[in-house]
Amino acid sequence: MAYLAFDEIGAVQQAASGDRPTDDRLSALEWAVVVLARRDTLATLREPGRLSVALGNLFGRKPNPRLADPKLEALRRLAVLAWHDLGRVPAQEITDFLAAGFTNGHYETLRASIRAATFNKAQRA
Repeated sequence: MAYLAFDEIGAVQQAASGDRPTDDRLSALEWAVVVLARRDTLATLREPGRLSVALGNLFGRKPNPRLADPKLEALRRLAVLAWHDLGRVPAQEITDFLAAGFTNGHYETLRASIRAATFNKAQRA
């Protein structure tokens, strides 16, 4: 807990001095979410319908890939979209991503990383 308190104090001191953090790196946990999102389908972004819920109850439920932390869930959703459709990410998803506390720099880092991973995979094939 002392580490969290130190972060909070550090953030207050930065805000008071007028310096804005320019660190657009994602944490190890956030990168893990991006990597795991590669296996998620676009269907995981939608709420399950009544038929899907009924069939899940009948035949056994699939694990829910949604994350409990809203910030990480916003990251997962954006990463799923970026992995599956590199050219088009809906503006609302980007807005939700930014509202969760990420920056445009985080978004650009995420997109560049996914583009590089996709390019490297295509080169090896």
